[in-house]
Amino acid sequence: MTTTSTTTDLMQDTNTQNDSELLQLVSFVVGVEEYAIPILRVQEINRMMQITRVPQSPEFVEGVINLRGKIIPVVDLRARFGLGCSESTSENRIIVVEVSGRVIGFTVDKVNEVLRISANIVDDPPTMVSGIETDYVEGVGKLDDRLLILLDLNKLFGDVDLGAAGEQAAADAA
Repeated sequence: MTTTSTTTDLMQDTNTQNDSELLQLVSFVVGVEEYAIPILRVQEINRMMQITRVPQSPEFVEGVINLRGKIIPVVDLRARFGLGCSESTSENRIIVVEVSGRVIGFTVDKVNEVLRISANIVDDPPTMVSGIETDYVEGVGKLDDRLLILLDLNKLFGDVDLGAAGEQAAADAA
């Protein structure tokens, strides 16, 4: 079994009381690649809704949404990865997560499924994965006919300056 401290951290986020060797993940597509995050990090998955642009936000920040009275900044994951802007389709979704005490939404092209995979099929990330800095990549899961890139949300969004969108969301939460 390939186990690293990052895989161990991921397992701690996703383990169950009965089976600590299984990772429970939500898989989604951005561009042509399939990614996954621990299901316990996901607060909710929503259909696309009106996103209000906020001036002077970083280009990968689409804007903010009003989710049941709470203002949440939304990041375009395609733009964050340098893949260009998302094309709007009926399959686009906003995944809402909490990172470093902040609630953030991010857009994906499509949500695939909830998976339970064994930790022993997850390897360390190679030096470069699909043009995305490996700092964001927790590991790569080898499924039957595809690879699954496991993202580290803390590294992906933990130090992101959401600019005016983040400040607006913080002010509204107070």
